[in-house]
Amino acid sequence: MSVKFTVGLIVSNHFGVLNRVAGLYAKRGYNIDSLAVGETENPKISRMTIVSTGDAYMQEQVVRQLRKLHDVRTAQLIPAALAVAVEHLLIKLSAENGDKAKISALINDYGGKTMDFGERFVIAEITGDSEKIDRFIRDVMPLGILETCRSGVIAIAQGEQTLN
Repeated sequence: MSVKFTVGLIVSNHFGVLNRVAGLYAKRGYNIDSLAVGETENPKISRMTIVSTGDAYMQEQVVRQLRKLHDVRTAQLIPAALAVAVEHLLIKLSAENGDKAKISALINDYGGKTMDFGERFVIAEITGDSEKIDRFIRDVMPLGILETCRSGVIAIAQGEQTLN
């Protein structure tokens, strides 16, 4: 049975690493549903969070193969039940029809922030799980979406467990 799963990686922070990780997925015919990469507190190290869909065998294979890559220091599954996971959304909405009050109310309902506004647009920032982001997008679609930029999932294990 295929399910979404999250892999956390600690990798060397230099050119080519992302290409090798993505290439491993591509070579095996696995799709990356979401990918987020960022430098850690140590500029020589980056953290990757990759969300994919697959069965238990695929999950095991992905982690095993990732661990073999030279620049991968740590690779492990992050169980959904034991993770804090969020996405970040920037969205530019049409405000030409005078719906700024309605747009502001929706942004507030979702715990978001208005980042910029003009006569004909509002830019909002929303952070939350993927389902929350999807719901917000569905709710504002009738108002007119001009542009979206979505980060992809970032996740960290609850409790004392770390990737380091």
